[in-house]
Amino acid sequence: MSTENEGNAVPADPSVPPVPDAAPEGTPASAPRGAAHEPKAHEPAAHEPVTRKPAAHEPATHETAASTGDQPGHYGEPAPRQYPSSQSPTSAPAQAPASASASAQHGPAPEHAAVPPRAADAGWPPPPPEFPSYGGAGSGGPAWGAPEPGHEPRPPRKRQSALITGVLVAALIAGGVGGGIGYWAAERNDDGSTGSTTVSAADAPKEVKRDAGTVASVAAKSLPSVVTIEAQGNGEGGTGTGFVYDKEGHILTNNHVVASAANGGDLTATFSNGKKYDAEVVGRAQGYDVAVVKLKEAPSGLTPLPLANSEQVAVGDSTIAIGAPFGLSNTVTTGIISAKNRPVASGDGSGSSNSYMSALQTDASINPGNSGGPLLDSRGAVIGINSAIQSAGSGGLGQSQAGSIGLGFAIPINQAKNVADQLIKTGKPVYPVIGATVSMAEGGEGAAISGNDGGSPAVVANGPAAKAGLKAGDIITKFNGTPIDSGPTLIGQIWTHRPGDKVTLTYKRDGKESTTEVILGEREGES
Repeated sequence: MSTENEGNAVPADPSVPPVPDAAPEGTPASAPRGAAHEPKAHEPAAHEPVTRKPAAHEPATHETAASTGDQPGHYGEPAPRQYPSSQSPTSAPAQAPASASASAQHGPAPEHAAVPPRAADAGWPPPPPEFPSYGGAGSGGPAWGAPEPGHEPRPPRKRQSALITGVLVAALIAGGVGGGIGYWAAERNDDGSTGSTTVSAADAPKEVKRDAGTVASVAAKSLPSVVTIEAQGNGEGGTGTGFVYDKEGHILTNNHVVASAANGGDLTATFSNGKKYDAEVVGRAQGYDVAVVKLKEAPSGLTPLPLANSEQVAVGDSTIAIGAPFGLSNTVTTGIISAKNRPVASGDGSGSSNSYMSALQTDASINPGNSGGPLLDSRGAVIGINSAIQSAGSGGLGQSQAGSIGLGFAIPINQAKNVADQLIKTGKPVYPVIGATVSMAEGGEGAAISGNDGGSPAVVANGPAAKAGLKAGDIITKFNGTPIDSGPTLIGQIWTHRPGDKVTLTYKRDGKESTTEVILGEREGES
């Protein structure tokens, strides 16, 4: 981009438009405008561009000062015309006295400067027409509709560059109006007494108040109850997030955050105020990817985060995620619930430590380090535990070091609460089961009941599935009306319930669709 005009002052326009060397004959002389002009030797001819700029050796004259009135931001106010009552506006006063007055005021012209005659002295440009009289007001002065003396419109600018000057001047005028108002207001203070012309701005409020329900308000209230967790053990380590579950010092987080420190490793929790506490693992559920840790010397005054009912969450609800992405503690991001009941299987890729969930999907930015942190609603209540992300780099779900692409997944808090209460009570997880083994292949028409190479039976004798009449080869297509496309999806749906719950299964057998009710059984531990 060209910058040749940037930072260069626009030359000032001449105070009067250029005129020819001689005025047409018979043209009456114009009335004097302000003080008479003393011509300078360096003035160009009428056919040359006229730029009023005094030479370095030439003293500043009244005409030079007047010329600056046409500079940007310095519009000069022309001297008002004086019309004696006995003289018509069209009658020009004699030029000689004015010239003599100017000479007396400014001194003789420099000897080296020849003074050429000016066209203006010959009566050019012609004077304005006689003011018309309307309504019988006479002809003694300006009538209605005529410009008042001393407020004649300025001559139009002759050069294209003047457009730039006009823009600059408009901005300066706007500032000048404000300054003028401020000066007037200051002058009117204290019963008309004059004092300081400075108008002080109103003092900023000492404390910024934010409405309840704003992200800033929710974050300020929730951050003191969120911790950054560091786990070290078995040559591994990592950073994650957790939040205060109760006043006794229990912290709720993900299993994969604390797994490396579960067997004698080092575990710490740091609050947003920088205070760090040692912690220990109370219990963890690998299949749910939920864990509970406890502060060894829990401080008094802990404030647990309130828990919402995740069943009432709707797509489009606002979400707020708090965590330590890539170790950056106390980070707050926002988004919405973009989907519900999203079947997610996440883990380390080995298949031996996978977890399954029917997740809440959010576009709030979630990255490695957010794991275990709370996903809040607009009120600041926990609706889920951030657990996994869709990674564009790996093409899969998990906790790899790829960044957020707007697809994050959280364990619904209703499910997490059930698991946490069980872990605090017994230290071991309890899983609901249907008593059948299903294929873990994805993308099929449902979850096929079949045995596996490990010797597990397709249907456990006298188990929930057997009692409901299910057999090997049946394909489960719906769980409580929710479509099932694979084994992981079915497991994720089962684990949103508790042992003893009654559920309805839709299945196909030999191409025929049937429905049956199953009372969920239970399995304790990870075996």
